[in-house]
Amino acid sequence: MKRRIDARDGHLQVSSHRMSLADTSAIWRERASRDGYRAPTATFGGRRVLSLESRRSPELALLVMNYGGRPVIAPALREVALESNRAALAFADGLIRRQFDMVVLMTGVGTRLLMKIAGPVHGLDAFVQALASTRIVARGLKPAAALREVGLSPWATVPRPNTWREVLTTLDAHGIDTPVQGLRVAVQAYGAPNPELTLGIEARGATVTEVPVYQWSLPDDVAPLRAAVRGLVDEEIDVVLLTAPVQLVHLLAVADGMGLDSAVRRALAQVVIASIGPMTSEEVVRQGLRVDLEPSNAKMGVLVKAAAEQCANLLQAKRSAVMTR
Repeated sequence: MKRRIDARDGHLQVSSHRMSLADTSAIWRERASRDGYRAPTATFGGRRVLSLESRRSPELALLVMNYGGRPVIAPALREVALESNRAALAFADGLIRRQFDMVVLMTGVGTRLLMKIAGPVHGLDAFVQALASTRIVARGLKPAAALREVGLSPWATVPRPNTWREVLTTLDAHGIDTPVQGLRVAVQAYGAPNPELTLGIEARGATVTEVPVYQWSLPDDVAPLRAAVRGLVDEEIDVVLLTAPVQLVHLLAVADGMGLDSAVRRALAQVVIASIGPMTSEEVVRQGLRVDLEPSNAKMGVLVKAAAEQCANLLQAKRSAVMTR
C-alpha cells in the first residue's frame, strides 16, 4: 500500500514500510529540483530540528526540509495492542448486554481496534448495533471518521483542541438535555491513563469504566533516541518538535537510562520546544520544562511552519536568558 505526499505541502510517495532519512532526503532533492519549485519564506535557516514522531516521520522530515531545516529523526514510540484484550472483550460483552449508557471514543485507532477485537468473538454487526444503542461521544474527527466506516454517527463530537477539558465541556453542554449523572460511561483509554477525565466524569455523578485497547511502548530500536539524547547534550539540536505527550516521556526515560537525564533537561532549556497542542504542552510543563511554541491549529504542517517562522527569535531569546543566569 502506498500513500501520496507532495514536496511542498508534505506530499511524497511513501511506501508502507518505514523509510529512512536518506530515502526521504533523496525524494526531497528530486522534488526541490523541479522547475517551478519555490521555497517558502519561513525558514529554519539550516538549523537542526529533532522530531520524535514515529508513524508519520517521513512526512515530518520532508516538511522540515521544505522549510530549510535539517531533520533529526528519532521515533519515540509505537502503538502496541494489549497482550490480553480481556478488558475490551468484557466491554463488548457488557455493551451488548446494555450495561452502558454512554461510550467515549478517544481515538480513531482505538475505535477501529475495539471493533477488530470484538468482531471475531461477538460478531461485528452485533457490536455495532449495541454501540448504536448508546450515546457515543467522539473526541474529534478521527473517531468520528472510524464510526462512519460502520455507518454510525456520534451523539456528540468534541471540538478542538480535543483535550480532556473539551470532553468534559461537551458533556456539560449536552447535559442540559441529557445529564451525565447516574449514567454508566465507558471510556476508550489510549496509551496512558487519563485520571483527569475519569475523575471529571465521576464528579458529574456517572460511573466510569476505562477500556484500554493499546498502550504506548518504546520502539524496538532505541538507537535513534539514544543518538538524539547525545545530540541534545552535545548542543547539536536547535529545535524539538513534539507531536504527542508520551514522546517527551520516552525521550527522558532513555536519557535517564543513559545517566543523562539532568544533562538533557539542561539542554532542553536551551532549545526551542514546539508542541502540537494543549495535551502535549501539559506534559512538557509537567516535566518542569517550558513550551516555547504551540500553534492555534494542532496540525503537523502548521506546527512546522510556525516553528520555522519563530525559531530564530525564540532560540536567541532562550539562549540569551540562559547565559545571563
